[in-house]
Amino acid sequence: MKQKPEIRENVELEALNTLHVAARARFYVEVESAAELATALDWVASRHHEPLILGGGSNLVFARDFQGLVIRMAIRARRWERVVDHRATLVLGAGENWHEAVLYAARAGYRGIENLALIPGTAGAAPVQNIGAYGVELCDCLESVRALDRITGELVTLDNAECRFAYRDSLFKHTPGRFVITEIRLSLSRNKPLTLGYRDLREYLGDTPESELDPLDVAEAVMAIRRRKLPDPAIIPNAGSFFKNPVVDTVQFEALRTRHPDIVGYPQEHGVKLAAAWLIDQCGWKGFRNARVGVHNRQALVLINHSGGRGSDILALAEEIRRSVETRFGVILEMEPGIVAGSESP
Repeated sequence: MKQKPEIRENVELEALNTLHVAARARFYVEVESAAELATALDWVASRHHEPLILGGGSNLVFARDFQGLVIRMAIRARRWERVVDHRATLVLGAGENWHEAVLYAARAGYRGIENLALIPGTAGAAPVQNIGAYGVELCDCLESVRALDRITGELVTLDNAECRFAYRDSLFKHTPGRFVITEIRLSLSRNKPLTLGYRDLREYLGDTPESELDPLDVAEAVMAIRRRKLPDPAIIPNAGSFFKNPVVDTVQFEALRTRHPDIVGYPQEHGVKLAAAWLIDQCGWKGFRNARVGVHNRQALVLINHSGGRGSDILALAEEIRRSVETRFGVILEMEPGIVAGSESP
């Protein structure tokens, strides 16, 4: 028998998104199991409303109130499976706090996700964005996800290849709304080499030999670096990096480097990844503020909501930034957060 979670009406969402944008959900429910999720989706389908799956609220912008059903994922689970020699699989429910899970694994001595410390959000949202930082992406260690397929109504398991991961991209972005992740499985190891190639990490750790470091050391280094560069959403509302680092082909990169010798780029398999923060900074946006929103003064990728701005204020500023970068460099920036643009309130 499907469980019946409590559905509430007219719920304020400001505290449930890290930009602290004021918005309301016409209907709202928290689900703690796959069965409750299925019941909530049946409810919304029977009433011809739209569902919105909400995790930690760290990667979306509410452009206005949402007139459907907001389903907040509260599925908690944290356990080890297939513990053999130095390897183990960490299973996380979709509602688990991602950063807490990273520390849990690191304290247990397992390597693989320590570079992803302090990334806000939930475990269930991590595969959608294929989160990444400091030389590591989630896809490097993800075994599979368990998800509810809204077309068939069945719980399915999708392995790493089936998730079609790419830079800040996945199957879930290309089939929006079809799969709702309920659980993820991560393959971790006690003896996998640490990823220490990023300059900030090397500088922070100094001359400490890798043999003297453990995953918790790396996680704590990443936390210190991120706190130095990025504002805490609890203090300065923000959604983390607002733009993806654009990838251009080598011909375009060489042309850009001719005109801008200091341009920052990282060779990739299919081109060169540019530093979006550098592009934005060169256009003079770092530290910009208007009456409600602005750009962080230490990280040009982070848009902040310093004085009660609405989603429309954030999006208007983001569009101005995009236009200025395209005008100066001929490069189009893509926003990372999802945009919730439900119908206007009645």
